[in-house]
Amino acid sequence: MFERMSEGVVMDVRRQMRPAADAAARIVLEIPRDRLDAPTPCPGWDVRALVNHLILWNGRGETAARRQPVTGPGEDHDFTAEPGWAERFGEQARRTADAWSDPAAWEGNTSLTGAEEGMPASFIAGIVLGECVVHGWDLAVATGREPGLPPEVVEAAWEQLVPTAEISRKYGAFGPEVAVPEDAPLLERLLGLAGRDPYWKP
Repeated sequence: MFERMSEGVVMDVRRQMRPAADAAARIVLEIPRDRLDAPTPCPGWDVRALVNHLILWNGRGETAARRQPVTGPGEDHDFTAEPGWAERFGEQARRTADAWSDPAAWEGNTSLTGAEEGMPASFIAGIVLGECVVHGWDLAVATGREPGLPPEVVEAAWEQLVPTAEISRKYGAFGPEVAVPEDAPLLERLLGLAGRDPYWKP
C-alpha cells in the first residue's frame, strides 16, 4: 500500500530534516501578528489555522520518531493565543528534526496519531519534511514573504513526494494536482503535485 523510499531518498530526506525545520521556523517567526487572519493557499484555512496545524503535527512528528505516546493539545487548540508561540515552534521543529536524525527512528512503523498499526517510518518522516516545505511556503506567500527554502530541501521534498503523492491525496492530505509546466522550477512543480497553485496571490 505504501511505497517505501529508496535508501538514497531516505538519506537525502534525513539530511534535510534540520534545514527544513530551520526554514519553517524562520518563516513562522517572521509572520506579522496582524496577518494571522489572512487567507492562505489552503482553501478555508487562514494563517492562524495553518500555523496551529503546523505546530501540532510537527510536535507529533517528534513523538512519532521517538515512539512516544501522543499527549498534549488536540486540533482545536489555538497555539497562537500563547505568548512566544513562534519561538516555541522553532524550538519544537528543531527537536523534531533532531529526533529524526537517529537512524533507529526510520525503522519499522510509527504513527502521528498513536494508531497501533502505524505506517512506515520513512513515510511519516516524509510527511514531517513535506509539511515544513509546503506549509512553510503557504505561510510565506500568505504574508507577502519570500519562502527562501534551500534548494537541497526542495529537492529532498520532491524525491519524497513523487512516490507518495497519490496515497497522500487518497487520505485527504493533498488536493487535486495542479498542472504546472514541466520546465517550471522544481518548487513550483512540487507545489503543483501537492495540490497547490504555485502562482497563488493573497
